[in-house]
Amino acid sequence: MLDDTPSEAPIRAGRPTREQARARQVALLDAALEHFLDKGYEGATIEAIAADVNMTKRTVYARYADKTALFRAAIRHGTQRRAVGAEVIEATRGGTLEETLVAIATLRIDLVRDADGAKLQRIINTESYRFPDIFQTYYDIAALPTVRFLAEILAEETRAGRLAIDDPILAANVFMSMVVSGPVRFILSGNELGREDIDRRVRFAIRLFLEGAEPR
Repeated sequence: MLDDTPSEAPIRAGRPTREQARARQVALLDAALEHFLDKGYEGATIEAIAADVNMTKRTVYARYADKTALFRAAIRHGTQRRAVGAEVIEATRGGTLEETLVAIATLRIDLVRDADGAKLQRIINTESYRFPDIFQTYYDIAALPTVRFLAEILAEETRAGRLAIDDPILAANVFMSMVVSGPVRFILSGNELGREDIDRRVRFAIRLFLEGAEPR
């Protein structure tokens, strides 16, 4: 006797939703960033990255033309993930100009005080000779918002007659080099730098900066 009951149609996997596709993209960039930070640009491979997220090399290459493109995307992803928001930057305003500047400098220095932040900064420093754009990417995303905020404060102080700065953006960048870069380089070299030592170095450099910016 024949069974006239219609058989069930085979279940086909539909196209992933936008949210699923986005999650896969984030997973790929997370894995790529981890490989690049741990193994460096040369040591990381597309094969290993793809295997970590159960993708084929072909799928990865459909998204990124080569390892260089994936590296740039991973660095941008890592930078965006660690960048602080406007509300955090605004919260550095303190009761005095010096306290505000200390808070701004500390905010920037703290970005490299944990292992992942230090690794990200190190690979940017190491590979920027080969990929100069990754340094600009990091500056635009992670540093420039703070620089602009600081420039606004310096401009306010100049308008009030307490400072004499004719180029606030340049002065803000000089501040970052003068106050922030020293402790950051020390930390990235693998040396331990405690909170009290950071505060002492930062306050000393800020006093020098402010003395140079006083009205004459």
